[in-house]
Amino acid sequence: MTQVLPVILCGGSGTRLWPLSRSGFPKQFLVLSGDGSNQSLFQQAIGRIHAVANQEIQLGKTLIVTNEEHRFLALDQLRELKSGSKKIEATLLLEPSGRNTAPALTLAALYAQQVSTDKNSDPILVVTPADQTVTNPAAFTKALQSSIQIAKEGAIAILGITPTAPETGYGYIKVQGEAAANQGFTVERFVEKPNEATAQQYLAEGGYFWNGGMFVVKASVWLAALKEYRPDILVATEKAWQAKTTDTSGDADFIRPAKDLFNAIPSESIDYAVIEKCPGANGVTQFPIKMVELDAGWNDLGAWDAVWQVGKQDAQGNVTSGDALVSNSKNSLIHASSRLVSAVGVENLIIVETADAVLVADRKNSQDVKNIVSQLETQKREEKNLHRKVARPWGWYDSVDEGERFKVKRIQVKPGASLSLQMHHHRAEHWIVVKGTAEITNGDQVMLLSENQSTYIPQGQTHRLANPGKTPLEIIEVQSGSYLGEDDIVRFEDTYGRS
Repeated sequence: MTQVLPVILCGGSGTRLWPLSRSGFPKQFLVLSGDGSNQSLFQQAIGRIHAVANQEIQLGKTLIVTNEEHRFLALDQLRELKSGSKKIEATLLLEPSGRNTAPALTLAALYAQQVSTDKNSDPILVVTPADQTVTNPAAFTKALQSSIQIAKEGAIAILGITPTAPETGYGYIKVQGEAAANQGFTVERFVEKPNEATAQQYLAEGGYFWNGGMFVVKASVWLAALKEYRPDILVATEKAWQAKTTDTSGDADFIRPAKDLFNAIPSESIDYAVIEKCPGANGVTQFPIKMVELDAGWNDLGAWDAVWQVGKQDAQGNVTSGDALVSNSKNSLIHASSRLVSAVGVENLIIVETADAVLVADRKNSQDVKNIVSQLETQKREEKNLHRKVARPWGWYDSVDEGERFKVKRIQVKPGASLSLQMHHHRAEHWIVVKGTAEITNGDQVMLLSENQSTYIPQGQTHRLANPGKTPLEIIEVQSGSYLGEDDIVRFEDTYGRS
């Protein structure tokens, strides 16, 4: 039986899919692929990996490598997933900052060796980003199973995407000759993202594949290769791992490498740190690398044009989502999140509407949306980071309206959940219950309020909102004061470790 550890790399902010994708709610947690499953890209990635299990391949507990800030987004979406009649079991390895993918895979390899029940076994890591989609899951499963067999023999397997266009947004893999039976292609070299003329030359010449960032490798092989090529990353990551903390108190395991030590790790990708150094003359190398061809309708949804490509197009090539009306228009994407969006007489446009922002772009320039995000960052605008409706571990809040010295929020609290015990220096709050039952701590007083009842939280008063019921609680919160920023919170107690 081959022991396999699924590893989902769930980092990144998806800046080219703004305004839908934001740093506080990045693209991997969005439903974007248009396959009708209503699953996020993250959920689809987990489902695809779990499909490889068979009589010869046994899957361990899924390891999710994600940012500390996104842990409850991942946890909520994991709860929604089921494998047969069982919930997906997962461990969340939480990075305090982004250090690229090589340290993430190194942490996964160290974790795999630690949790292996058989000390003589050497778990195989199946590593995939969380922000991709495929239209042929069966072909994906077959390619991944072939990769596992290659990795079992000690090689590093990488999935190479069959190119369908002279794409300039991907790196390419150049292979030698034909694929050996059950052994994949020998990799000759890796090439950087080309210009359009070079990409067209690659397709005409043949033997080039897109690098999709998916790897299959034994834990020991990865650590040995990293020791050979980037020992500085290995040593620094081992130090952060040895000083880790583990939280098993909730319904998922959280592992946190030591923050200061982790932040000292050199930031590098899997490709640059190891993979691109592996191919040797005539394929002779200390760490053989093989490529398995993947022809499964793969797309990494790196920009809005890619979302249009995988979407369900009408007879005029338009892809619509939400409350959208189109007339005399062609080859455009119209995504409406919160209101009616109409397009008349347009062609090759991207139109994306959210509650607080609208994007209009030429499809061929969709990669340049990141330039708008850079401007938002320079101007320190909140639209870069958060939507008007913000997910929280206890539920969500929606900033309905605001003006000078006031802000109105709609707040929903999950059954059994509670906000932190907190106070504000600069604002007072009025709470009105519109649905469910609220348990409210207001200074020394604890009270239960039902629908249409309200209370007032004075400035500087210690308070807490909780939902003791079995149905969601909704309240309207009216803030008033001299400063209404989200950072005016002093937490005294918190279920979610934010004190």
